[in-house]
This record gives sequence, structure tokens and C-alpha cells, in this order.
Amino acid sequence: MSRPTGRVLTLLELLQSGGTRTIRELADRLGVDGRTVRRYVDQLIDLDVPVESVRGRYGGYRLAPGYRLPPLMLSDDEAIAVLLGLVAGRRTGLTTATATASETAAAKIRRVLPERLARRLDTVLASLAFTHPPGDFAAPDAGVLLTVADAVRHRRPVAVRYTDRDGRRSDRTLHPYGMVAHESRWYVTGRDPGIGEERTLRLDRVTDARTLPGSFEAPDGPDPAERVLSGFATAAYRHEVTLRIHGTPEQIRARLPASVATVKDLSDGAEPTVGADPGVGAEPTVGAGADPGAERWLLVELRAERLDWLPPVLASLDRPFTIERPDALRDLVIALADRLATHARRSAAR
Repeated sequence: MSRPTGRVLTLLELLQSGGTRTIRELADRLGVDGRTVRRYVDQLIDLDVPVESVRGRYGGYRLAPGYRLPPLMLSDDEAIAVLLGLVAGRRTGLTTATATASETAAAKIRRVLPERLARRLDTVLASLAFTHPPGDFAAPDAGVLLTVADAVRHRRPVAVRYTDRDGRRSDRTLHPYGMVAHESRWYVTGRDPGIGEERTLRLDRVTDARTLPGSFEAPDGPDPAERVLSGFATAAYRHEVTLRIHGTPEQIRARLPASVATVKDLSDGAEPTVGADPGVGAEPTVGAGADPGAERWLLVELRAERLDWLPPVLASLDRPFTIERPDALRDLVIALADRLATHARRSAAR
């Protein structure tokens, strides 16, 4: 598709989103000048698309009220791809807050499929299982999702009305870097200029969103997904845990992913003795520096509401480690080791 043709279609999409668009706004969005925008509008009118000119200070262009594009035609493969996507989105929670929207859309596509193809698709759906069971997912409003996505794409500030996990409501301004789908939830990550800090917000807790004038520059560094995972790992919880584990980052990440813990290299700092007893927390000694690709002492930090899940994870790592804090975790590890030793002796005695 040629670039001018693509811009004409983009212009049509912008006008279909509703409201009156000024020539300057359309020119900025399309990357052209005002004269070219007028030429693209003339091309749409030649195609019998009813574009209206609105005069005045806030004038520009808009579509005639009630205009809709002709029905979208899909091939068999396209219809199946869309239908499977709708079903998967509904089952995994990655849908909008309009719970019936995906169901009605899937029903419409299902009705127009040839009978033979529909039967084969029913067979696929009947034999398809999801590791995440269906349930009531907290999904974002479609309007909020689209508004924030548009702000991300065009680097525009967005004003949101947000309810935090304690039920407190607030109006915030956000410079959104990106949206991330994680664990059946939608998140937006960006900078809050009011407090000068980065924030990650759940989109299902945003009740209203509107784009603000102006623009911003996205910073260099981690991409939005990495920022969200890092935010989870450093979020405030009841327990702050600090460990030193001898191994490679890959070995540790296999049990403690980036959304759970941060991992830092200790090759240039203090290192505990490899043979130290994790139950008593040996004093660290200075290491001679290790090959970056080899196993080495790594500082692992995480936060958790509960500690009881950590001892089995540390045992499954099967790597030397010491516990710097909290003491309660050390007690839980010792208790697990005692239970395992008791069970092992009991089995050997039979």
C-alpha cells in the first residue's frame, strides 16, 4: 500500500473516532501540511465518504452523523483467527469491561461461518483447554483502554481518575510510556509529573481518561514490560527479604523471576563463604572476583506478604545461600530442613 493511500485510510480512521478534528491536529497526526490534509479529504469525498467541513474557531472536519463503513468481510482463515482470539481473550481475562462484547462479537462471526467450517471450529473449541480457569476478571473499560493507547502512541499526557487498592480515589496526570498485559490484568506505566516519580497503574481501576494538550519525551532505559515487572518486585509488602545466593542469574531466575525479585552481582563486593551454613548466616568474606559467565555470589532482594513459600523455593534452587533478613525466614528454612531430614530417616528405617 502506497504511503499517500495509507495516510488517507488513517485520516478516515481518525474521523471515525468521533468529534471534529482540526486541520492542524490532522496534519500533526498524519505528518503532512494543511494543504495535503485538504487534498486527502477531497479524495474521501470522491469515494462517497461524507466528510463535513466545520467552520469557526474550533472548526475542522468530521464525518456526517450516522455514517458507518460497509460490513467487514473476512476469509475463512481470518474468521477463525478472530474467533479464537475472542475466545482466548475472554478465557484469560484480557477483555474490556463490556463483558458481553466479546461474546456477541464471537456469536456474529460464528453465525456467518459455513456449516462445515463452523463444525470443525466447534471441535477445536471443545478440545481446547486453558491453564488459567475462567472467572470474573477485573478488566478495563474499552474507552479508557483506547484513550490511553492513543496517548502512548502519540506521547500525549493523559488525565485519569484512579481508585487505589485501599479504595481511595484521586485525579492524576500521567505521561504514559506503554501498556502491559500481565497475569490477566492490564497495566499502564509512566511518569506522574505531579510527584516527579514513575507509576504503574491498573487500567481496570481507571474510571475515566482523557488526553491533555502537549507532549512528552519517553526516557531511555527499560521497556514498559520490564518497568512493570520491576515495579512488582520492589512494591511495598509486609516482609523485605535479602539473600545471597551462589549461582548464575539464569539459575535464580528459573525460580525467582523478575516480577518477584531483583538480582544484583556481588563479584566486586563482599561474598559469603561458599560452604556456609544457611541456617546460621555465615559472615561474608571478600572474593577474588569471578568469571562473569560462571557461578558467583548474587544479591537477591524481594518483598512478600508471606514467607512460607520461600523455603521450598530455596530448596529447589539447590544452590548455596545465606539469609541476611528477616530472621523469621531463617527459622522457616531450618524447620523445613528438619522436617525433610525426619521424613528421610523414617523412609530409610523401613
